[in-house]
This record gives sequence, C-alpha cells and structure tokens, in this order.
Amino acid sequence: MDRLTLTRPDDWHLHLRDGAALAAVLPHTAQRFARAIVMPNLKPPVTTTAQALAYRARILAALPRGAVFTPLMTLYLTDNTTPQEIAEAKASGHIAAVKYYPAGATTNSESGVTDLKKTYAALGAMEQHDMPLLMHGEVTDGGVDVFDREKIFIEHHLSDLVKRFPKLRIVFEHITTQEAVEFVREAPGAVAATITAHHLLLNRNAIFEDGVRPHHYCLPVLKREKHRAAVLGAAVSGNPKFFLGTDSAPHGRRAKETACGCAGVYTAHAGIELYAEAFEQAGALDKLEGFASFFGADFYRLPRNTDSITLVKQAWDVPREYAFGDDALIPLRAGRPVGWALD
Repeated sequence: MDRLTLTRPDDWHLHLRDGAALAAVLPHTAQRFARAIVMPNLKPPVTTTAQALAYRARILAALPRGAVFTPLMTLYLTDNTTPQEIAEAKASGHIAAVKYYPAGATTNSESGVTDLKKTYAALGAMEQHDMPLLMHGEVTDGGVDVFDREKIFIEHHLSDLVKRFPKLRIVFEHITTQEAVEFVREAPGAVAATITAHHLLLNRNAIFEDGVRPHHYCLPVLKREKHRAAVLGAAVSGNPKFFLGTDSAPHGRRAKETACGCAGVYTAHAGIELYAEAFEQAGALDKLEGFASFFGADFYRLPRNTDSITLVKQAWDVPREYAFGDDALIPLRAGRPVGWALD
C-alpha cells in the first residue's frame, strides 16, 4: 500500500503552550487534525472556566489563515476544584474534560493533586455532569522506581477510583505498560486510554542510544520492549477503548539539553505519519483509521469528522530544528527520515 486515505483524525492529548511557542507549534497540529484535547498545564495552570475560554480564544487567534481546527479545552484539577466550577465548565460548551496530574509528576504539575480524596466532590460533579477525567497515571512517591510508577498507580489508585465512581468516564492517558493495557481492556466501558506514537515506536533503549538522548526523555518514561509490544498490540487491536493521543510536548532546546532537562517529546510535526509507520510495522494499516479517527470521537460522544486526509508512502527528512520563540525546538527524528508523508 502506497496511499492511505483516512477520515481526518483527532488528537486526544496535546500540549500547545502559549504565546510565541503556541504560534510556533499550532500549524503542525492544525494541518493534520480536526480537533485536539488541549492540556491545561500552563504557568499558571488553567484551573477555571474563564481561564480556559481565554486560552481557547488565544489558540483560535493563533491559527494560520484558512486553517479549520477546533481546540477542545480542559481544566486542571486541583485539591480545591469545586463542583460549581465543574458545572460552569460543562455549561460553557467548550470544555471537554478535566485533567488530573499528581503533584510534581511532570512538566508544570506543581499545582496538581496531592491526595485524590480531596477531589471526590469535584469527581462526583464530573460524574453527574458527564465530564470525562483525564489521568496522568503515575505515582510520585520517591521510593517507587520510575519504571514502576504507572503499575503502582493502577494498584493503589485507579482500581479504587473506577469502583468508587462507576459512571465517571476516565481516560488513562499515554499508557506505557502491559499492566495498563490489561487494566483498560478488562475495565468497564467508561474507561479508555490514549497511546502516543513515541511509545509505539521506541523502548527505553532509545534514551541511551550512543549516549544520553534528552529529546527521547518523556513522562511516563519509555519502558522495556515487552511493554512497547503490549501497547502496540492494544493500538492495532481494533479495540475502541484505545485511541490516538500524541502527547506532543514542545520544549525549547535549552530546556531539554541541560543539567536537569524537561520531560516531553515533540511529535506534532509528524503527528499522524509516525502512527502510520508503527501500524505498518505491525501489518495493521487497516486498523489505523479506527484508532485515529473514530474511537476517540465516539468515547467523547462527538460526531466523527466528515473530511479526510491522504498519506503517501514517501520518505521525507525531518528538519533538525524548528523555530520556537527565542529558542529552537528539536522534533522527534530530527535530521532523520519518516516513511509516510501527508499528500
């Protein structure tokens, strides 16, 4: 197969940043995806409906002329999020979900939740108003090995949460382990998961390829090959519980190539092409459209897109960097080829 036409996909997990950084990265996503769930971990975080609507306006203002793209906004869950805020978010018509970060888990998560029990009132309101919860599923206990944080989160927190709030729609975001795949597969229908392209294509050896590769450092961190294979198997299975979420996370070169670098992999420049590579390697290109274009929309109870994109089997070299405000942005595969291209 050298051409592949898909219903235009959506990205159900995306970081766009703000200001000059937003202007730099938004065109890549808008060229490929019709909609995207936009993460709220700005500085300060987007914790109120008013802040989310203002951020949405900035995104729309930054769109390239002629681009058709809908940002789906989120609120940042804190220990102090109120049921009233959840009701207001739902009533706005523009806020699609609420994001849970454990305090200190990843970039700009300092204001995250310190104890899930403190959020039960907000979660009850989310269940009532049918507002999905998006979970960065890791524990942050310093005594837990970084490669086990997702597994321990399932055992200590997620299993109980699913039982406590059975009608709450939950997206277990950017899953990376065999345990996460098995949990989502066996969980009730209200539980789904997003999967990134980099977790499909790379295992943890990629972080140490001929040295330390800071642009392969992300959270959750890349895992062993057996986990990558399990996550790829879930993505290509045709199970509607698993769908596309790039978790494309732009950071300037100075923030990555430093003594204590930020977590995040930038993939929006090839946001659907990299998935095509992974699905082709698995012999499952026929399953890509469901994963990329149908299952996420169905879970969020939104209409499927009606337009399409076409990919061609044509290698192209990724630029070594992109402009990023007063810095440079190093994309995944910088200076190396991607095997599929937008027509």
